[in-house]
Amino acid sequence: MDQTKGVHLMEIFNIFLNIIVPILILIGIGAFLHFKFQLDLNTLAKINIYYLVPGLIFIRLYETDLAWDLFFKVLAFFIFLSIFLYFVSNIISRLFSFSKGLRIAFSHSTLFYNSGNYGISVNDLAFRQDPVAMGVQVLVLTFQNLLVYSYGIISLDKLNKTKIKNTVPYFKMPILYAMFFGLLLNAFNLELPQFIYIPGSYIADALIAVALLTLGAQVVQLNFTKNMFTVYLSVAVRLIISPLTAFIIIPFLHVDVITAQALFIASAVPSSVNSAIIAQEYENEAAFAAQAVFVSTIFSALSITIVIFLSRILFT
Repeated sequence: MDQTKGVHLMEIFNIFLNIIVPILILIGIGAFLHFKFQLDLNTLAKINIYYLVPGLIFIRLYETDLAWDLFFKVLAFFIFLSIFLYFVSNIISRLFSFSKGLRIAFSHSTLFYNSGNYGISVNDLAFRQDPVAMGVQVLVLTFQNLLVYSYGIISLDKLNKTKIKNTVPYFKMPILYAMFFGLLLNAFNLELPQFIYIPGSYIADALIAVALLTLGAQVVQLNFTKNMFTVYLSVAVRLIISPLTAFIIIPFLHVDVITAQALFIASAVPSSVNSAIIAQEYENEAAFAAQAVFVSTIFSALSITIVIFLSRILFT
């Protein structure tokens, strides 16, 4: 028994050292560079949203041997998980009598998770660039962005009608088109010309380093206030209830081991910086949103390590 426990502890340590620490180093570099040079966060965000993420989605969906039944299973997983988290966040909001603005911000902090610069990085290291696992993560990332820039913006518009014009650019996001053309080429087994594939692959490969640098720069400049109890509630839903819910949903999907593990890990990443960005843009509980991102990112160093370890035991 003691020997088995020692083996498990060593495995957990190795996961933390070889998967989480590299991510923390890159986040730390981003934080240091922003502290030193005051990086233009607006430009960095645009590079990620309009350049790197669409490039990654397009190339990885093109490369992956992705069956349509898997696409719809990942979509079903995402929908059921999102609906459940939405109801959980609303129950908690009503239980503690949150204001309408805080209720929306709390919901965003649990529903919008960092599938891009954090989730992609974890997936890449945990599965050692397995194309199926990365394909699953890319789909989750795509669905996440579509949710953020649809429900996320619409829900905030209800609080501030004067900002309605600001939603227009979000519905012109290139992510949707990257997913469409990537899936189209994949479905019909069409070969991408090398003069397009080569720059596309360079863009996709650049995402992890630049995205984690961006995350570090974004986190270090967030503004904080008190009221940490609400933040801890959000972190508990995001890092504990979300993967527990995923564990319940996954067996009903009848997916292979790699897909099951990828979905389980994808459900456990911290709150998305996007939730803090749109909260700041719409002046709705920006301090809470920033704290939820920061604290969940810090605690995820431990929680995601445990989730990766459990994924290898629970789904075999």
